[in-house]
Amino acid sequence: MQQGRQFVKKGQFYFIFEGNESDLILEDKTKRGLEVKERSFDDKYGVESEKGMIHDIDGIGRRVGIRWYFPKKKYSLKHVIEIAEEMEAKYKAIRELTCPDDE
Repeated sequence: MQQGRQFVKKGQFYFIFEGNESDLILEDKTKRGLEVKERSFDDKYGVESEKGMIHDIDGIGRRVGIRWYFPKKKYSLKHVIEIAEEMEAKYKAIRELTCPDDE
């Protein structure tokens, strides 16, 4: 955890931190260790985000979100949790599709 962040909530695939007095930070746990390449506006959520680079099997690089900074003036903790739970559901569905339980 980076200095100045206070832990708020975690899921299997995310963390939520209280950054400074003005932001709630949603961090994608699946991107842990990925180097931040840029900080820019994220069109999906309409907030600033830190993005890294992943490469597909063909070597094509794609920018992916690592963490998002939700201004408290615009987003409540409840709203950020809803977004985090959507992320959680997406990753659980991918896991179920790619790694189904053996019965």
